[in-house]
Amino acid sequence: MTILLLGSGGREHAFAWKMIQSPLCEKLFVAPGNAGTAAIATNVAMSPTDFDAIKAFVIQENVKMVVVGPEDPLVKGIYDYFKNDESLQHIPVIGPSKLGAQLEGSKEFAKEFLMKHNIPTAAYDSFTAETVEKGCDFLETLQPPYVLKADGLAAGKGVLIIQDLEEAKTELRNMLVHEKFGAASSKVVIEEFLDGIELSCFVLTDGKSYKILPTAKDYKRIGEGDTGLNTGGMGAVSPVPYVDAVLMEKIETRIVKPTIEGFQKDGIEYKGFVFIGLINVKNEPIVIEYNVRMGDPETEVVVPRLKSDLVALFQSVADQKLDTFELDVDPRSATTIMVVSGGYPEDFEKGKVITGLENITDSIVFHAGTKLDGDNVVSNGGRVLTVTSYGDDFQQAIKKSYQNIDKLNFDKMYFRKDIGFDLL
Repeated sequence: MTILLLGSGGREHAFAWKMIQSPLCEKLFVAPGNAGTAAIATNVAMSPTDFDAIKAFVIQENVKMVVVGPEDPLVKGIYDYFKNDESLQHIPVIGPSKLGAQLEGSKEFAKEFLMKHNIPTAAYDSFTAETVEKGCDFLETLQPPYVLKADGLAAGKGVLIIQDLEEAKTELRNMLVHEKFGAASSKVVIEEFLDGIELSCFVLTDGKSYKILPTAKDYKRIGEGDTGLNTGGMGAVSPVPYVDAVLMEKIETRIVKPTIEGFQKDGIEYKGFVFIGLINVKNEPIVIEYNVRMGDPETEVVVPRLKSDLVALFQSVADQKLDTFELDVDPRSATTIMVVSGGYPEDFEKGKVITGLENITDSIVFHAGTKLDGDNVVSNGGRVLTVTSYGDDFQQAIKKSYQNIDKLNFDKMYFRKDIGFDLL
């Protein structure tokens, strides 16, 4: 079949890399894609949120499946757009409905869902510009550090963790009154801080049944030792070494099952990925957040560990036959290291020529912020490339990735040298 994949990051390159291995995938289009997807599929200069353009393209090219990488088209309702259009409703969209996507689109919606279905999460309250002083009063009832979350989509950067009470109050006012994150912070969720180790649990559901994908842990901060500003992610490890069968059983029974059952009880149509951001507090898993798509860079370690046919897996989701699908996972570890533009996540320059890609051996390079400029691959974003490797354990895999990163070069290139440091 002909498939359209929406997105342009490392996550989408990893999806494309796996999907073209499937005998079911005759032709793959990626919109808009990057230099990496251009080498293995056909890029289309089309925005993932331009639904009318997507409709025209899908009909013209006889596309049989649409796979949605990023959150924006999901929150804007691409699933519903296809479902409600007679000329499109026969084409499966891998991703939740607009209502389901509110789990990521609104922190408050997510917290209310968690509370309603008795899924463990931190205590919270939400505030607007009108109730900002009540928010400041609420902060006084909590112990530091203070967690402030912009309610809407802020590209993974709308969460502040602050030690000082007065600074937390100032930032709350900045978010609500001075629109620090624009419309995304017109409402702010204040949450109690949980102290533990974070991990990600990825679930694929057809709305009735589910499959739990390999666990992963990503590293969000720009600086070594998890310091500095939050980013979209600087590296990832799969599986997470400290997740044993006991913890996994708790995650499934207390979090995954009630989440999928919650969709059914609330009438939420959901055929796609559920990313559950967890924190392990004294061996008790607690939900920090939901995302309604795969994480990036976690996809770049989870997808390479799937031995199963990814297109067949997506088809079983579309047909609501996921319960009959046998998921086969590579027992080896996979790690990925993100290579970013100097200055990221703040100001950075684009258009830097990348050299050394042809010298990579025994690792997979997934492109994120890249594009073709003539014969050159150049940087086109903050996160530029990610280097994924397999190993018998995560230390061996990480070593391979670093050895290959040494072969790459572009002006002001930066990467963290301590991915996995907290797992040793």
